[in-house]
Amino acid sequence: MTTEQMLDERYGRATSGRKRLGLGIAIALGAVATLLLGWAVYGNTVDSVDSDSTGFEVIDEHAVTLRFQVTAVPGRDISCVIEAQDEDFGIVGWRVVSFAGSDATSREFEESIPTTALATTGFVNSCWVS
Repeated sequence: MTTEQMLDERYGRATSGRKRLGLGIAIALGAVATLLLGWAVYGNTVDSVDSDSTGFEVIDEHAVTLRFQVTAVPGRDISCVIEAQDEDFGIVGWRVVSFAGSDATSREFEESIPTTALATTGFVNSCWVS
């Protein structure tokens, strides 16, 4: 064995087949993890729907009118749960509303929520691509 080979072995500079295999496996696992993360991010953004309540009006003890804005991917049908609550944050009315797809990314709506008691607020609980 030459001095160079002894030094390489002593200080770990020699690349054996095992080290190359381990490095190859680590690179492959890193690539797969990166692809999975990218797919998860893409999947979450494609069907994401954002909603914002822009106002409400308590009509009487049987109804609330809610104004809200929805931002979603154009061309996709969406559904939302709209809700009315009383002063103790109890749910006094809710309904599911569905909207056909549109070319617009952001749209505004006004919907009525029937209530069982006097409400003090109305808001969008959640929205999703249907």
